[in-house]
Amino acid sequence: QVQLAESGGGSVQAGGSLRLSCAASEYIYSGKCMGWFRQAPGKEREGVAAIYTGTTYTYSADSVKGRFTISLDNAKNTVLWLQMNSLKPEDTAMYYCATGRTYGGHCGLAPSRYNDWGRGTQVTVSS
Repeated sequence: QVQLAESGGGSVQAGGSLRLSCAASEYIYSGKCMGWFRQAPGKEREGVAAIYTGTTYTYSADSVKGRFTISLDNAKNTVLWLQMNSLKPEDTAMYYCATGRTYGGHCGLAPSRYNDWGRGTQVTVSS
């Protein structure tokens, strides 16, 4: 079981940017899925973005397309990033990274498809 640790969260004003990172305890091999998820108080956890390791395929929720970018350190395959630009108050949530396997050759954004999780980092966006 891979250990994951998120960092980079904080408080920003609307329109600002943050870059989250997720450090994995071991090399993430190709053919896996790594994703970012978030959970706001009183809401269910939702998928934000995912990446199919070893490829250029990425997946993003409609709510963050054009604003958030997921990437993986291809040299070491142990650090996952989420660049968040043009942040909105509705982006406020605890953000988690996770690893999972592919389904039908694709990575989904459903949290149920991921099995190893970090403890999260808080992102707060004020208006």
